Amino acid sequence: MTLGPRDLKKIVAQTLDHYDQRAEDFWRGTRDHDVSQNIAALLRHIAGKPPFAILDLGCGPGRDLRVFADLGHVAVGLEGVERFAAMAREHSGCEVWQQDLLALDLPDARFDGVFANAVLFHVPGQELPRVLRALYATLKPGGVLFSSNPRGHNEEGWSGGRYGVFHDLEAWQGFMTVAGFAELTHYYRPDGVPREQQPWLASVWRRM
Repeated sequence: MTLGPRDLKKIVAQTLDHYDQRAEDFWRGTRDHDVSQNIAALLRHIAGKPPFAILDLGCGPGRDLRVFADLGHVAVGLEGVERFAAMAREHSGCEVWQQDLLALDLPDARFDGVFANAVLFHVPGQELPRVLRALYATLKPGGVLFSSNPRGHNEEGWSGGRYGVFHDLEAWQGFMTVAGFAELTHYYRPDGVPREQQPWLASVWRRM
């Protein structure tokens, strides 16, 4: 079923409102999550000499944005939830752009890396090619995109007040390849447990 403009507007508004109403609880529940494996996966694949220009897409309250800044990189956050954006600026001291994922306005060839941790699954499948093209364009040639999404069997719809798409590996590879990216690696999280206990699919891609 094709989503019309009214449907997309509702998806954006309700998903952002879900997080806005729970901003403090979300911060308390996620600020100690260890995603160092994901951060390292992005940085390891960026060519050249640091510091790197990094876009933290869907930066939330700024946990990972602060890490990139503390590592000496030039980090910029992008966040659609107003309260999260304010929290991220305060926590990280970094510049944070308030934009929603379906209305991105990004500079061309600005970033060495895009860190999209637990965010792109909120993009409806029909809109994902357009969003990925925008991320491709904001990367410098040879730049790297990291993504981590909750995996599934390509289910799409509302879940707990948020809209999400739960891609499997093959579907995600298809979207990324059509957008022009080349896969560098993928893995499942958390590490060291059986696959059925690894709900997250992480992957790293290069702009060719």
